[in-house]
Amino acid sequence: MTAEYVSTDVGRWYVRCTGTGPPVVLWHSLFVDSKSWGPLIDELARQRTVYAIDGPSHGRSESVPRDFTFDELVAATEHVLDGVGLTEPVDWVGNAWGGHVGIRLASASRLRTLTTIGTPIQGFTLKEKLTKAWPLVQMYRLAGPTNFIVTQLFDSLIGKDCVAAQPDQAATVIASFREAARDGMFHAMRSMMLHRTGIEDLLGDIKVPTLVMSVRDDVTGWRPDEARRTCAAIPDCRVEEVAGTGHVSPLLIDRERILSLMTEFWNAVVPRN
Repeated sequence: MTAEYVSTDVGRWYVRCTGTGPPVVLWHSLFVDSKSWGPLIDELARQRTVYAIDGPSHGRSESVPRDFTFDELVAATEHVLDGVGLTEPVDWVGNAWGGHVGIRLASASRLRTLTTIGTPIQGFTLKEKLTKAWPLVQMYRLAGPTNFIVTQLFDSLIGKDCVAAQPDQAATVIASFREAARDGMFHAMRSMMLHRTGIEDLLGDIKVPTLVMSVRDDVTGWRPDEARRTCAAIPDCRVEEVAGTGHVSPLLIDRERILSLMTEFWNAVVPRN
């Protein structure tokens, strides 16, 4: 495995690379870091060159002491891809937050394929912002990653059953939130939660084959039936369901299905001329 930092307008980003073969780029969910992919990275690395990005203010990437936008993230991501030598289109896999970045990249020429896992398309309603997102962000700003906040957050992202099934990996994922620089995580949460809007209008602009994995029992409501209805707007899209109750839980308890779906999907894509 190798690793490097790439400087961007949204801080220095940490990228680790392992394996040999066609490139695949992974971007994790908000609140966690690239360790959330767990053994999936090693399994992918048997046949692919895997580039796992830590998003700004997450993992080993630099803490960013200001708010930032998705447009900034897209520009910075393109710079990072260039910085690690990925000038040809890549296969992109995004979990939740990483899927939002990937959807925005997929309207240009940087991707060969797009895979999203647990990535809701709708933004928060005003009620959801006022009753869920805003209180969480403000509590974190005032108190940091208290046990109450961690419990509330990861009951949603992972779920108690998933923690019981994979306690070691769940502990690693939760620790990545507890250990994050507080100021940077606060700005990331405020930027990506309170300021995030729905992206339904971007779906028709996606230019690459797309695999959407929706979490079967997602407590946020972004389940397979809703995903199929919404993602019908994507010109070349396949929607599959994976096990779990939160955006991150499939990475812990349905890894084999995720790997199988991605491998089949990639192998079926006709090479570009």
